[in-house]
Amino acid sequence: MRQKQGNQMCTLEKRGNIYILTLTGSGEHRLNPTLIDSIRSALRRLHAEPTSPCSALITTAHGKFFSNGFDLAWAQSSQQRLQLMDSKLKLLASDFISLPMPTIAAVTGHASAAGMILALCHDYVLMKKDRGFLYMSEMDIRLVIPEWFMALLKCKTGDPNVRREVIMTAAKLTAEMAVVRGIVHSAHDSAEETVDAAVRLGEELVKRGWDGDVYGKNRMVLLSEVSKKIELDHDTVEEEMKTKSKL
Repeated sequence: MRQKQGNQMCTLEKRGNIYILTLTGSGEHRLNPTLIDSIRSALRRLHAEPTSPCSALITTAHGKFFSNGFDLAWAQSSQQRLQLMDSKLKLLASDFISLPMPTIAAVTGHASAAGMILALCHDYVLMKKDRGFLYMSEMDIRLVIPEWFMALLKCKTGDPNVRREVIMTAAKLTAEMAVVRGIVHSAHDSAEETVDAAVRLGEELVKRGWDGDVYGKNRMVLLSEVSKKIELDHDTVEEEMKTKSKL
């Protein structure tokens, strides 16, 4: 039986014990509050699902972009908009970190800056070979990388030389380059094959029969440094806003 639930900018489909979250449309899937809220709405449904039997989540996207990062055009009119967008992405990352099931990003197009971070919030990243890059663009677009981005990159990429390449040279990594560097789990010839491979991996993980609640809590321990940095950044922003309001 296949069940499908629509959201404003994404869909959530259930295939047995596999959920597929798809960012819809042919755009760049820029992470603005509307898209982030749409994804979080889908994840809230998964957080409410029973944690046994085990399930798995696959996130993918239509078009040539997985996500091209923050919607800077939307945020450029005010610092408050940028802070809102960043705060909502932190909440989304926290939702993924605490999700009571294995998660797989099927990256079938470009994943840049916050879009790459979105992919790395998953337990596994699978990627299409023939089109698309993983790309931390902050150096090129003259932005300072948020500290919680760095905390996540440290958890996901153990080699400091790889982190330096990704951040300090703004390297555009193909799927095969990312596999060699240990960032991507596997590379595939087409978008369809990438999603199919993600489904197979999801089915293998489901067969393990893990308790979803335990799985999510163990991930939270594994990524505790990320969660601490997210909380610290959030407290810092709140304090800055309070100070500004008093001036």
